[in-house]
Amino acid sequence: MTQDINNRLVKFNELVPSKVPFVEGKLKGHQDRLNYSIVGPGVSEDTKQNVKIAEEHGFNIGAVSAAPMNGSGLHSHTTAEVFLIFSGSWRFYWGTDGKEGEVVLNKGDVASFPTNMFRGFQNVSDENALIFVVLGENDPGVITWTPKVLEKAKESGMVLLNDNTLVDLDKNKIPDGKVALEPIKEKDLESFDHYTSEEIEKYVIRYENKDKYLKDDEHYDSNSILNYLDHFNVHNKDFEPNIDHNTGFGLTMLKGNNAHIHPYILKESEVYLCLDGEWEVTCNDQKTIIGPNDSFSSPRGSNRSLKNISNQEGSIFIIRQKNLK
Repeated sequence: MTQDINNRLVKFNELVPSKVPFVEGKLKGHQDRLNYSIVGPGVSEDTKQNVKIAEEHGFNIGAVSAAPMNGSGLHSHTTAEVFLIFSGSWRFYWGTDGKEGEVVLNKGDVASFPTNMFRGFQNVSDENALIFVVLGENDPGVITWTPKVLEKAKESGMVLLNDNTLVDLDKNKIPDGKVALEPIKEKDLESFDHYTSEEIEKYVIRYENKDKYLKDDEHYDSNSILNYLDHFNVHNKDFEPNIDHNTGFGLTMLKGNNAHIHPYILKESEVYLCLDGEWEVTCNDQKTIIGPNDSFSSPRGSNRSLKNISNQEGSIFIIRQKNLK
């Protein structure tokens, strides 16, 4: 039976977001944001979070939209976290107190943050803004929050339990046999890594500097390739990564007025995520269209091709399951 590939098409405007995805969801600066799970559950603490594609890909993809001066509190992950800026300006800050350094990223920018560090992010635009997030591995683990975040969240009535479930004390009691998660101890905070702003810049590629990184696909000269993570192969040509970070997945941008990739078969998981333009995906002789903010997950082992069909330059991210080393 032929699989309808439209079941693997994710239209962003049809996604169902979580309004309180994390323990700090009631706090000022964190309450006016939405969390989306596109591929895999991500690290959401909302047990009712809607997951669009649950199939394991070797990575998770989510998104966050936030009102001005809203975003995420200081947290850490045990797996990779890569941010793709789709609209607005976002301030990323880090350290146990959030004062070790910061970078401001804009549309088209990419940042691959190291593991074992506390980081937060905030929309510093005048309007609602959108970012996508790619997390490493099928199970990206749970979030570790700074003690201050958990303490302030508890004052707001939100408690994270030791099994990583979230309880709103204004609506429910802590279930019998469950206890609130204790904030991390001061001595354990010392085990987290520290970075200067200059050091984090090594993990950032700004779109305004794209000409420094773009390479032509010599097979078809209207294709421009910006490869961020892992080796990327297209039309029998290999592109080196520009960020030295083992994330467990590859990240590449294909752009151009008439950009396309001829049919190919890939056994690993692969997702197309559209930044600009309109793209036609052909997969096992079926066709579908993805526009800005939309994504498509190609079935493993399928024969697929991709082309920009808009009358403008298009840009599309390609996320592939693969390890650097």
